[in-house]
Amino acid sequence: MSDSLTLHRDGAVARLRLERPQLHNAFDAALVAALTDALARLGEDPQVRVVVLEGAGASFSAGADLNWMRGMAAASEAENRDDALALARLLRTLDGLPKPTIARVHGAAFGGGVGLVAACDIAIGVPEARFGLTESRLGLLPAVISPYVIAAIGSRHARRYFATAEIFDAAEARRIGLLHEVADASALDDAVQRQVDLLLKAGPVAAASAKLLVRNASAGGDAEAIDQANAALIARLRVSAEGQEGIGAFLEKRKPAWTQA
Repeated sequence: MSDSLTLHRDGAVARLRLERPQLHNAFDAALVAALTDALARLGEDPQVRVVVLEGAGASFSAGADLNWMRGMAAASEAENRDDALALARLLRTLDGLPKPTIARVHGAAFGGGVGLVAACDIAIGVPEARFGLTESRLGLLPAVISPYVIAAIGSRHARRYFATAEIFDAAEARRIGLLHEVADASALDDAVQRQVDLLLKAGPVAAASAKLLVRNASAGGDAEAIDQANAALIARLRVSAEGQEGIGAFLEKRKPAWTQA
């Protein structure tokens, strides 16, 4: 880990916390690199079944650090491209992580912070949380995070919020699909834990593969190819050790082995 990121392990659950509270957990190159590396390691760890992403202090994440932005404004276009690609790798790693992910949004999320929320599989926030895709106020756009935000809120809402840069609350974030649930601050941890418990009851391979199934089915394309891929997936799962254990446990009216680990 690094000074800007901490990892706490609790059995099969890994909690990654952004640790720049004095800067509202804003990104810089070091945090982007540390978070990308941590996620990659957790993705390869067979003992990890769920990853929770959270922030320290008052905010979830305020997006880009102002000092970092100042430095990149003075850099060349090629350097800015490389810098943006580093953030793209982070979001691609989070979005494709072979573990279910939960964003615990206890405070504000702006710009890239919204991207982190959108790239997680499940997002739960408090009523006081505020959100904004504020890049257009600076003559910029949320380009790197756009695939994940658009997937979460849809193109119609994205066209509005990308252009207006307006701030919206947790109720609106839930309405448009950025948050799945809104819970009072005193109940936030319980709400997150309920999702963790549900994920731990699911088959580890099935839970980890769910996002890939959704992504492939949503991508469209040749209907026959989609049917063939989906049939191959369910066949593979049915004959796998996990599938056999899950079906056997159901028929024998017992809990599957993975819930007893």
